[in-house]
Amino acid sequence: MTRSFFARITAVSTAVLTVGGATMAPAQDAEPVQIGLIAPTSGIYARPGEVMKMGAELGVEDVNAAGGIQCLGGAPLELVVIDSGDSVEKAANAAQRMVADYPDLVGATGSYLSSFTLAVTEITERADLPVLTLSYSDLITGRGFDNVFQTSATSGAQAEIALPIIMDLAEDQTGTRPETVAVITDNTAASLSSVERMKNGLFQDVGLELVFEEVFTPPLADATALVQQVRQRRPDLLFFLPTVISDSKLILEKMKEMRVSVPTVSFGIAIAEPEVLNTMQPELLNGVMSAVANWGSAGQEDLIQRLKDVYGEPWMTQNAISTYGDMWLFKTALEKSCSRDREALGEALRNLEGGPSEYYPGGTLSFNEAGQREGASLTIIQWQDGVPLTVYPEDLAVSDAIWPGQD
Repeated sequence: MTRSFFARITAVSTAVLTVGGATMAPAQDAEPVQIGLIAPTSGIYARPGEVMKMGAELGVEDVNAAGGIQCLGGAPLELVVIDSGDSVEKAANAAQRMVADYPDLVGATGSYLSSFTLAVTEITERADLPVLTLSYSDLITGRGFDNVFQTSATSGAQAEIALPIIMDLAEDQTGTRPETVAVITDNTAASLSSVERMKNGLFQDVGLELVFEEVFTPPLADATALVQQVRQRRPDLLFFLPTVISDSKLILEKMKEMRVSVPTVSFGIAIAEPEVLNTMQPELLNGVMSAVANWGSAGQEDLIQRLKDVYGEPWMTQNAISTYGDMWLFKTALEKSCSRDREALGEALRNLEGGPSEYYPGGTLSFNEAGQREGASLTIIQWQDGVPLTVYPEDLAVSDAIWPGQD
């Protein structure tokens, strides 16, 4: 399946959005509708922040090419990018600047790390600014806020979805269900939320015994002690939750050096960022799987190719596809509210019945009372021949999953 997928990507040219056979453009004299993207564009998380910007820019381009916001006279979207920096304190300060310096913002998206999003949305909520976010932490929509909308499945929900799939996959391909698991995680909010949900019932539900757990603060200086513990405990599975690429690299390289071979499953995209290949050989990654909120999938070949053509990105991570989808979600809500008022947009998002989701896996373009997207699912990706490919769910998969062997 992999070959045919890339053949389709290569053959697809940039799509032109048309209505009635003619390309639509926003009205030239309509005042733009400002949408904020608050994401890290400096510091250790700058790379994913830049990818979020790429997806948002493509989304704005396509919304505007389709005629902008029709009920506002064809008003175009205008993206305003705010650097959240690389710490919670910097993210909070950036959010304060965003609401102060850009009073015409109607909505915003971004934040990247859940810990950043938690800080940012404390400020945007007070400003009645609707925020869409891919961030995973259950806490984000657990505070009773009216204007925070989580397009991803929460960390806890992702763990609930992913664990049974991983266990079934192991049994289908090896004839044996894993019995023991080790966990290595950093202390970011989404990672800790995933691990807590696993420890508080999910491991027991699927028949896994936790034999080792280590929590570290990124960036990790040395992975020797962690990998020694994994080698000593000899788990059937390693759940691996770093959010910084350098940490992923350090741990996997140390595993290879110490000849620790164990099926490795990550949560999140640190293990699948393109720049991983700048420092690691593809063979080191082959077979590693990760459960992620979103990923470029079957049916999105034209968009994936555009991202490659315009920005040189080899594949579409969740950071690009989600912010791309966010621009279309804002368009849908703006057409419903037919207003530049952020409170009206928030009301429209809370009551949105947008039908099936096109740019997020599973569910619909509607939100429950907590602000979680209804029916949100996830994708499982796997490194195969130097590329992280979607292998679940079946309707979005571009390749079949292969259970990594254990020496």
